[in-house]
Amino acid sequence: MTTESVQKQFVLTDDEAALLPTDAQVQEYQERGWFLTGKLFSDDEVDALVEVTDRYYDGERSRELPVRPPKLAAWKPSDGPVQRHNDYVHYESDAIAKILCKPLIGAVAARLARTDEIRVFQSTLIYKPPIAGEPSNVVPWHFDRHYWASCTSESMLTAFIPFHDCGPEMGTITMVDGSHRWTEIGREDSMVRHFAERDKADLERVLAENAAHNGAEIRKIPMDIPKGHMSFHHCRTYHGSGPNLSARPRRAISFHLQDGANENQRFALGDGTYAAYNHDVLVRRLADGRPDYADPDYCPVLWRN
Repeated sequence: MTTESVQKQFVLTDDEAALLPTDAQVQEYQERGWFLTGKLFSDDEVDALVEVTDRYYDGERSRELPVRPPKLAAWKPSDGPVQRHNDYVHYESDAIAKILCKPLIGAVAARLARTDEIRVFQSTLIYKPPIAGEPSNVVPWHFDRHYWASCTSESMLTAFIPFHDCGPEMGTITMVDGSHRWTEIGREDSMVRHFAERDKADLERVLAENAAHNGAEIRKIPMDIPKGHMSFHHCRTYHGSGPNLSARPRRAISFHLQDGANENQRFALGDGTYAAYNHDVLVRRLADGRPDYADPDYCPVLWRN
């Protein structure tokens, strides 16, 4: 691909450019650790996401992962009416990727992270069934950086993209305001495990102890997100979500993004092994043998200035 064609690929319309966060909003993101966007997706685009993800749940794939990573989230109908998580939907479905990988999302992320390049890191399709008592619907307090210990970047961020109006009744994502600026204490090897593999009460303890250490109030801010809008949060912002108390499923994609400087690092654990991410068995290798987190097959560039 020529330089000229790359430059043409990453161009916004005037209407899209008007949706970028202002300098004041970028500063607020730096202070609070989260940001609510304007309407980045049209209703037609969101409705198309619903349609193509329905087909995904029915088994439609453009390609399969060549190997199954050890901690892959891959809900299937036999798992029953629990909260569904499916990773790598941007890789497995061209129809999803065509809608999801919109340069405007990358441009917003680049502004917030103060970087010139944003790449996809992961995409997880989420479906929270309308079952008030379903225990898997409750997502305990955690922050994403723990799972990304094999990454060098401290600027990674996540876009939470609901397919409908999404508020507290549906168990929307909820941020702990300003928690990304806390100094962390009590880090253990277990923290590199996904929240679903950890005890909810223990994660509540970790949040409370870290807040106390920082002399901080735990301010929980539920994101009230209209259709077509989305929230962004910093990789160190504590967040979680409650039960879906509505009569309809809560459907969304959690779109994890990395800045252009991010790469793999060897992060030692207490047992002598190293932290790993699912990419490590999928992506191409760098000359020194490390996994390449810029592999365009799995981590395509979403935006470049």
